[in-house]
Amino acid sequence: MLRLSRTPSPASPPGPRSAVPAWAFLAFGGLAAVLYAVVPVALTPPLFLAVAVASIVATAIGARRHQVAGVRRPWWAMVAAETLFLGGAVLRAVIPGVDATPPGPAALIPDVLVVPGYLCWAYAVIDMLRRRRPTKADPAAADALLIGLGATLVVWVFLLGPRIAAAPESTASQVAAAFFPVVDVVLMVFAAQLMFADAARVPALWLLGASATVMFVGDLMYAVHEDGVDSGSPLVRLFDIFSLLAYAMMAAAALHPTMRTLTERQSVALRYFGIVRTAGIATVLVTPTVLAMVAPPSTGWNGAVRLALSFLLTVTVVIRLVRANNSQTRAERAARHRATHDALTDLPNRELLTETISRLSEADEGQEITLLFIDLDRFKMVNDSWGHAVGDELLCAVAARLRTAVRGEDLVCRVGGDEFVVLIASTTDSSQVASLTERLLDDFAEPFDLSVGSVVITPSIGVASSDGATEALELIRDADTAMYKAKSSGRNGYAFFDQILHEQVRTRVEIEQALRGALDRGELSVHYQPIVDLANDELTGFEALMRWDHPQLGRVSPLEFIPIAEDTGLIVEYGAWLLEEAANQLVRWRAARADDLPPLHISVNISVRQLRDSALVGVVRRALRRTGLPASTLWLEITESGVMEDPETALATLRALRALGVRLAIDDFGTGYASLNYLRSIPARIVKIDRSFVAGVGEGSHNEAIVKAVVAMAHALGQRVVAEGVETVVQRDWLRAYGCDLVQGWLYGAPRSADAQVAWMDRTATALQLDHLS
Repeated sequence: MLRLSRTPSPASPPGPRSAVPAWAFLAFGGLAAVLYAVVPVALTPPLFLAVAVASIVATAIGARRHQVAGVRRPWWAMVAAETLFLGGAVLRAVIPGVDATPPGPAALIPDVLVVPGYLCWAYAVIDMLRRRRPTKADPAAADALLIGLGATLVVWVFLLGPRIAAAPESTASQVAAAFFPVVDVVLMVFAAQLMFADAARVPALWLLGASATVMFVGDLMYAVHEDGVDSGSPLVRLFDIFSLLAYAMMAAAALHPTMRTLTERQSVALRYFGIVRTAGIATVLVTPTVLAMVAPPSTGWNGAVRLALSFLLTVTVVIRLVRANNSQTRAERAARHRATHDALTDLPNRELLTETISRLSEADEGQEITLLFIDLDRFKMVNDSWGHAVGDELLCAVAARLRTAVRGEDLVCRVGGDEFVVLIASTTDSSQVASLTERLLDDFAEPFDLSVGSVVITPSIGVASSDGATEALELIRDADTAMYKAKSSGRNGYAFFDQILHEQVRTRVEIEQALRGALDRGELSVHYQPIVDLANDELTGFEALMRWDHPQLGRVSPLEFIPIAEDTGLIVEYGAWLLEEAANQLVRWRAARADDLPPLHISVNISVRQLRDSALVGVVRRALRRTGLPASTLWLEITESGVMEDPETALATLRALRALGVRLAIDDFGTGYASLNYLRSIPARIVKIDRSFVAGVGEGSHNEAIVKAVVAMAHALGQRVVAEGVETVVQRDWLRAYGCDLVQGWLYGAPRSADAQVAWMDRTATALQLDHLS
């Protein structure tokens, strides 16, 4: 046996990792910072060196351990920044005169490495932001800029402003020291964007943000120390402690498994403002006022700079508010569009159609509201033949054609799978609506050019109008009802909703409500119609037919309640009941029947809904097992149109039924998709000719040629033929002469209850015995 083993791709993301090393290193860094504050001065350089080197190594290990090749570049830049910072610290420790008081030109030598270190750190954060940021409309940039401007204002007031004012007395080292907090501010802006972005906030992100903040505070302290030029100042050691913490946090961020998300594109994760973010922005906004009170500007130009920074803060806030409002408006419009439009065709959906009808009705401007409810005929066959992708392609093409066919002010909607509605609000009269509807039928006659070639599909259109206040759902329902009338009239046409249809709808609703629970109330019964062998006029079986007697409605015609049971799905339950009742009755008849008489069969109709139900085979199997009826005596009647609703599923079900041993019959043959190909593909051994073709045979009707052809075709395929609706002796004799096998109809008996058929069978048996004796 061959086995395919899958090895991980070199570019695949690493699997789950433990976060323990990250937190352990952070604890190590914190402990080192505490020791740095208390150990003798002679021990501080080796302690600093150990922590810095360990951090650089840990960052490199984290990059290789948690990040895939090809996207480690920001982390290598971070390693380079740490290395350059360490190099600057080493130069500060070994070069004579760097720490001289007051500082001289030698103090600038470490900056040769420190400045590139800042550039590498900035590059790392910018690259992470570029890779990770979920959307360009993310408000994180504005919020980060607010933080940066606030920090810049603080740096200006306490460092840059005083340093520039004292320019003649300031050394180059002091100017450079004042420069680093400004750089830190820029870095903080980029780091804050990472923190504030509408994406997942993970521990590695928090650690990196904390590192940037600590660097800013440390550089601020160092700049203050340079102002004091006191080498023994405690600020020097505090600056080193903050540097150690920054190292440890960067390394911990790299060691944490979530670090890989800092270089992955994030999906938008909108959230409410947190306390920290809200407090930070609020602090920035009050900073100008607080600074003006605590440290008022000493010169005019100093005040001008502070005013400019305050102005930029205000402008940024305004931009932030405007963008947030616009973003919310766009989001609401997009959500509204998604809720009221079809995702496939981008047409308005049922919700927007309902709202528009209600709005026009409430306006009451004397306009007539007309709906054209359009359903595509046999659209399911397109999906079954070419797949749903082609079906979707056709729906989009239909949508485009409908848009082109109607006026700009008319509303074209898609309200269901293959259902469209055109809303017309005007003073248009019925003749103009009919003209538009006929034009739509003509437009659909033109083939649709699809990827599989030219496809022609026809519509059935229902028209309903209202010239006053109306309920939207009622008007849509009326148009839908008219569409079904057009479909039942032969498809590829249209029908207007009128009072007659309204009464039919009301009646249908009453019947549907009454039909629910009819089985539980014992209102359903089974009637049986004889099926006779034409060769000898002997009874061979019965067709079981469902009947319904309602206390108020009386005897309801099967032509009325069977389609409703089909539409509502009740036919699945009621059909299973009919099957078992008929099977039980045939078992009783067979037990009471004389041995010298032909064995009987029972024929039961299977509806389209039942045929689509995957449980049908199990229902038949259980009915046979519970009743003990031989499978060969059960005939199941199916229609050609029922099979063609879903050919693959239907044929698979029919083959499974045939495997049980039951016999399959094609009912109402000739009224659907009758052809030799269908007769060959459906595993049926009986063909039932519809009564509409039997009418007039023996009297020179044109139906005679059709019946002859069906009989000859069925016999050629080894199938038996049953003629339905035989009512006269002339019909019977003609059918017998041309080889029809079996017949049923009122000539031999109407559908009756089981008890009535027992009496009929007794009389028939007695008559046959008398015929034999005579």
